[in-house]
Amino acid sequence: MRRVGRVGRVGRVGWLGLVLAMIVLPHPPNPPYSPYLPGALLAQQERAGTEAQSRRVNARIIALQREAERLAGEARTLVGDLRTLEVERDLQVERVREAQAAVAAAQQEIQRTSERLITLEQQRVAQLPDLKAQLVDVYKRGRTGYARLLFGADGFREFSRATRAVAALMRINERRIEEHRRTVEAVRAERMALEDKAMELRAHEAEARRARAAADRLVNARTALVAQIDARRDLNAQFAGELQVAAERLQQQMANLAAGRAVEPVAVPLAPFRGALDWPVVGRVAGRFGQPVGRFGATTTLNGIEIAAPEGTPVLAVHSGTVSYADTFTGFGNLVIVDHGANAFSLYGYLSSIGVMPGAPLENGAELGRTGSAPAGPPALYFEMRVDGRSVDPVQWLRAR
Repeated sequence: MRRVGRVGRVGRVGWLGLVLAMIVLPHPPNPPYSPYLPGALLAQQERAGTEAQSRRVNARIIALQREAERLAGEARTLVGDLRTLEVERDLQVERVREAQAAVAAAQQEIQRTSERLITLEQQRVAQLPDLKAQLVDVYKRGRTGYARLLFGADGFREFSRATRAVAALMRINERRIEEHRRTVEAVRAERMALEDKAMELRAHEAEARRARAAADRLVNARTALVAQIDARRDLNAQFAGELQVAAERLQQQMANLAAGRAVEPVAVPLAPFRGALDWPVVGRVAGRFGQPVGRFGATTTLNGIEIAAPEGTPVLAVHSGTVSYADTFTGFGNLVIVDHGANAFSLYGYLSSIGVMPGAPLENGAELGRTGSAPAGPPALYFEMRVDGRSVDPVQWLRAR
């Protein structure tokens, strides 16, 4: 968008930032800054502004300390949960190993049973050659088979011996065939039972694998969450340290003001106040960050938010700083840009009027102008924040409501 390039050029001019602070504890608003006030009144205004900054910084330090305690408690709880989950994961790993071993044992048993079937078949072939020969002989003799053998005997004695021989042979053959059949059926039934058991064991193994995968995911999620909390605690400690330095400088500034000595502006960093900034106006978010909008005959996306508010509503600075731009800007009407230092800026557009001058230092909550109308018509404020050279979602920086 066109405004991005313009803001980027403004950012490269090298604005000098004086970051003042928002008052957390209720107190009367400070009078607007003016370099033309009498010396005593100007000194009084500077002292009031410094005290306001000091109160806000100290309040934010306390808030960060409380958040640090809360994060430490969460971390302890998560570490305890993590240890429990790791034990559960180890149990699932052992279950998978046991299931794999059971499946492997079942496969080996199936293999052994199959080998037994092969052996039985080999035994059948080796032990029944006579049966084969006899069957061939019977086949050669025709359908009358054994009958020819019986009636071909000479004399009653030969017939009796032939009868006994045929009966014995038939019994032996029938017994061998029946025994072999039963054995084969038993082994086949055993193999089928083993295959069913192996299938059941494989299902159990798959279930154990899924349970292990679920345990791994939980452990990884808890580990990542602990890492996130640790990172937040580190950042929290960094912010608290930066604010502590600013608090000490503000105390020194107040001492210098009380002694009538010259003071240098104290820059209070903006980053520690993420999520704690007051809204520039009270109203409904009518256009969200990243939302597609149509402008100048083309579709683009919002780099900030649009806050619906009645026309003429006072627009307040969300954080103290220095006015770096206060003039009209194509597509945004009257626009005010406040430099908060450390390459952080807030932008206020659609203003019906501007109440500040470029180069003027601002305290948190200072009035910048009044709301006007958006390009589409309804009264609204365009609010954008740029941190480290890129637009960020302002809602993430403003106080939750």
